[in-house]
Amino acid sequence: MLEVEQLNQYYASSHTLRGVSLSVGKGECLALLGRNGVGKTTLLKCLMGVLPVAQGSVRFNGRDITRLTPHERARLGIAYVPQGRDIFARLTVEENLLMGMAARPGRAARQIDGAVYELFPVLREMLARRGGDLSGGQQQQLAIARALLARPQLIMLDEPTEGIQPSIIKDIERVIRLLRQRGDIAILLCEQYFDFARALADKFIVLSRGEVLAGGAPELMDGDDVRRHLAV
Repeated sequence: MLEVEQLNQYYASSHTLRGVSLSVGKGECLALLGRNGVGKTTLLKCLMGVLPVAQGSVRFNGRDITRLTPHERARLGIAYVPQGRDIFARLTVEENLLMGMAARPGRAARQIDGAVYELFPVLREMLARRGGDLSGGQQQQLAIARALLARPQLIMLDEPTEGIQPSIIKDIERVIRLLRQRGDIAILLCEQYFDFARALADKFIVLSRGEVLAGGAPELMDGDDVRRHLAV
């Protein structure tokens, strides 16, 4: 579904991504691992079109999308939950959710799919509350729910467990597991928490200094070796 070939990106004179290649198929979860500052967020922003690609290609469902804008990629079925969540703090939970459906036509853009409340029951109880009044964990659930309401074929999650209380981490793990089991969506999970990623991923990539250091199926990767590249 998503194929990235030899992607390079620069920030001023810094070579931030160095020949990164990866692929993730329908129904798969690919975990992108690495400590802070190695290029994980930069890579996701390049895949979403927020940052330009210097060299290399990004293909989605066989189509070259390397030069498409973020809104064009969103309409093709790519959703992005950024680090820090980026919800609309002054809008209500309901209004935030409706924003996730903005690309849908007519009436379909004004009726929230009740399935999202089955994934995140707490949101139904908070529809009238402002997004900025929610806890960090609740905001993370809102951000993921908003992305899913766009009915994506690929969802990219940037550090969904960062600063989140353990009970909500379990809820997020449950939702990602359900999405995998559903089999109709590809998941690119950017994480530092190895055990969380290992429990969900079909395969791993470890990023270090902007390049792929290692990768493979979970059972083929040594946990201690991966953790060494996640430690500060």
